[in-house]
Amino acid sequence: MTKTLLTTVFIALLSTASTQNHHSGMNHSAAGANHKELKDLSGKAFDRAFLSMMIPHHEAAVDMSKAVLPTTKSAQVKAWAQAIIKAQNTEITLMKRLLTTHGGSDKAMATQMNSMMAGMVKDVHTASNRDRAFAKGMIPHHASAIEMASHALKKSKNPTILKLARDIVSSQTKEINQFRAYLK
Repeated sequence: MTKTLLTTVFIALLSTASTQNHHSGMNHSAAGANHKELKDLSGKAFDRAFLSMMIPHHEAAVDMSKAVLPTTKSAQVKAWAQAIIKAQNTEITLMKRLLTTHGGSDKAMATQMNSMMAGMVKDVHTASNRDRAFAKGMIPHHASAIEMASHALKKSKNPTILKLARDIVSSQTKEINQFRAYLK
């Protein structure tokens, strides 16, 4: 199971890297960020940092989704945005609950992630074609979440965090593939 999941992560990251060359006008500061701050942590310190970073990461996806809803004429884009809002708000609630048992949010990690996400959110809000900007932006955004989740799969011992990480990898890999097909 883990080998299959890691293979999926690898393929998703490779496919994302190949599409990034086509989006050079967009700010993807989180794309390709190797989240080295997570690599050096373990145990509850890792879990706290992971959750503290993933919450604003998810909040940015919700913001990007909300930005596209008022202007989209595409039933597919609308469905994606609504599904992302629902799924990620549910996961945000779970992660906030988990943080209460891990010492609360690590403000430095959360602030760092908010800074990384600002450009991606702005790109969707200011694009002349929000549908395409949304799909293009969600590819590296999801790849970043998959990368963070892959660290959790290796470092966390918390069963709830491990399930969350597996769910992120599975759902967001699928969505990346859908976004890529849409953009062709």
